[in-house]
Amino acid sequence: MEVPGNSVLRLVVIGHGPAGHRLVEALRERDTAHSWQITVIGEEIRPAYDRVALTSYLSEGAELGYPAHGPEVTLLTGDPVVAIDRANRTVTTRSGASAGYDALVLATGSAPFVPPVPGKDLPGVFVYRTIEHLDALRTFAAERLGAGHAGGRRAGGVVVGGGLLGLEAARALQGLGLDTHIVEVAPWLMPRQLDEGGGAMLRRHIEALGLTVHAGVPMAGLAAGEHGRVARVTLSDDTEIATEVVVFSAGIRPRDDLARACGLPVGERGGIVVDESCRTADPAVYAIGECALVGGMIYGLVGPCFSMAEVVASRLLDGEAGTAMFPGADLSTKLKLMGVDDRLGICAELDAAMERHVEAYSDEWRDILEDPVTLRRFVSFVNAPDTPDQSIAFEPERNQIKPVLVTDPQLEVMPR
Repeated sequence: MEVPGNSVLRLVVIGHGPAGHRLVEALRERDTAHSWQITVIGEEIRPAYDRVALTSYLSEGAELGYPAHGPEVTLLTGDPVVAIDRANRTVTTRSGASAGYDALVLATGSAPFVPPVPGKDLPGVFVYRTIEHLDALRTFAAERLGAGHAGGRRAGGVVVGGGLLGLEAARALQGLGLDTHIVEVAPWLMPRQLDEGGGAMLRRHIEALGLTVHAGVPMAGLAAGEHGRVARVTLSDDTEIATEVVVFSAGIRPRDDLARACGLPVGERGGIVVDESCRTADPAVYAIGECALVGGMIYGLVGPCFSMAEVVASRLLDGEAGTAMFPGADLSTKLKLMGVDDRLGICAELDAAMERHVEAYSDEWRDILEDPVTLRRFVSFVNAPDTPDQSIAFEPERNQIKPVLVTDPQLEVMPR
């Protein structure tokens, strides 16, 4: 988008989460000519904060706020956009305020997915997404911890979802003093990140921390006690878990309602369709972060969302001459607060070896690497991959890297 002469163009950003904040800061840093007038409209009452660190807010009271934008940025909070008029290039908020734009960026993020099970709306049931959600959860948990329980039982908590955020939520509930269970419908924890062996190893680690895992068993429903609050979670195998608190962390759904309403294409399963420049079918409208569907994928990690923001900042400044593209992303992430270093695409045994915790190898791997000399060579190889050792090779498995012993002379030893 070219800047005609010395005129100033108007940018409106809908959403002030991490992606929206990064976009604004990236544009301010690079826009030395002050060619863009920026207006940000957020739904939450507070400015942007670090959602990745929500667990540290709940467990430690950490300050999560991002640095404030400069005075040249107009920030409106607590007044969400309810309509986009693409023909006239205006947006309207819930209060009736309107703003015109030359470029519009949708950074509306995602919403927690809550399975449609009986009892999902009972008091004591929470999602794990915003500071307000966590404040309500902490207050409720404190009240239940102060109440008596039959048979001297500790107050219980159940987290539905054994993905990255679900495991952090479980650890946080445990930190609040709740006897915590994790329910995951897949056969093992973090199924999108780990293979079965890695999931089994992670489960052992988590159970050693005092958490209870129910994997491969869908939840049938929630039931209230005589007080009207959630009191019991029932699984599909008829297992019943007494609980005072339930937290849903069963995935996200991109917030694409505004895009749908104004006629922008969205994916079959949600998400605003954008190209590699993060531009929608409307040349004046971009989408970034968890609401954007790029190459058929929704990226739920902060790193890719920040990369999208950088791409759009470059495109806004470079206009039609811009070439910045979002090529995809390294989905490596870290499972915080669990004492587990989990890098996506590398099975847990490799991570353990990298950390030199040979004792953490699963029994399955001990069977494979039963020769102590071979085991030492393998650990040495992982810690110093530039050192040639033809006795160890790697082969791809389910788009992951898994170590194998070289027993077949035809097996190619992959470059290190």
